[in-house]
Amino acid sequence: MVWQIPENGLVSSMSEPVVALEGHSKRVGIITWHPTARNVLLSAGCDNQIIIWNVATGEAMISLEDMHPDVIYNVCWNRNGSLICTSCKDKAIRVIDPRKESIVAEKEKAHEGARPMRAIFLSDGNILTTGFSRMSERQLALWNLQNMEEPMTVNEMDTSNGVLLPFYDPDTNVVYLCGKGDSSIRYFEITDEAPYVHFLNTFVTKEPQRGMGYMPKRGLDVNKCEIARFYKLHERKCEPIVMTVPRKSDLFQDDLYPDTAGPDSALEAEEWFEGKNGDPILISLKNGYVPGKNREFKVVKKNILDSKVNKKTENSSSANKPASSTPSIKSEAKMEEILKEIKSLKDLISSQEKRIIKLEEQMSKVAI
Repeated sequence: MVWQIPENGLVSSMSEPVVALEGHSKRVGIITWHPTARNVLLSAGCDNQIIIWNVATGEAMISLEDMHPDVIYNVCWNRNGSLICTSCKDKAIRVIDPRKESIVAEKEKAHEGARPMRAIFLSDGNILTTGFSRMSERQLALWNLQNMEEPMTVNEMDTSNGVLLPFYDPDTNVVYLCGKGDSSIRYFEITDEAPYVHFLNTFVTKEPQRGMGYMPKRGLDVNKCEIARFYKLHERKCEPIVMTVPRKSDLFQDDLYPDTAGPDSALEAEEWFEGKNGDPILISLKNGYVPGKNREFKVVKKNILDSKVNKKTENSSSANKPASSTPSIKSEAKMEEILKEIKSLKDLISSQEKRIIKLEEQMSKVAI
């Protein structure tokens, strides 16, 4: 399900998604938006199937079946969204061209261990994987897409059994590794020259992490030289972890913040499905990220059906004004939007009224 969060946050509970996408036969565990095309969403489920959706119409456009014989651990788009790489329980790493529905490259037994793996694309097209050796040592490996026979480099770290979750910053080429159950975050810089993977440092805390979230670059505070922000999941809370580079100057640090991928799409969904590719549209963070206006997500599933019905009625009755249906659809959508906003405001007012009544009751008790 896809949900539209109001611009100023939730004022009441949401029960209706913007669109529900139905196609998987078992639970869905992986969803990831296309990096450069608008409203293109990839999902992978326990049915070992990958589906790529046009969310704006609610249609399943591409279905990749029979490519994965077992559970898919993770899926990652490359920089311009032309390829995906996957890690699977059968210990294989696969690079897939989703529009051609073909496997471009494959490496069986990328890591010998039986524990789960992860695979992500780097901005230069190489693939970084985390997994386990036969002796249950945790490994970090780098692969060249053109030659998957042998890894470019393999780093062996420790013998903990927590799965390493990689988070990648394409602007600085830094990879952060967060292990499930670990109380630390290791980070490495990836370069073009051997040994390719360079250990930078380890951030250590007292409590273990159950999971980890990663803030997009444009959500960071550039005035504080913040280069990464994680959201560490505990048993009963979520803790922000901020990573900063100490600088004395108050000026904007160009070396820390090269232009980064912005929120605007380079392509429309239809263009991507037709075969076009587009690199991310970059933005500067010099003055801090300012979100653009009218960023509301629009689903035209209902509108498409309405327009089809209108066309049929126009054809049958040979109407004199064939273009009049479009503004009526727009005005209906606008009216629906206004009604929703009125309802949310009414809900807010009623909740505040209840709060005032409670406070007045408390005041009367205190007065007595």
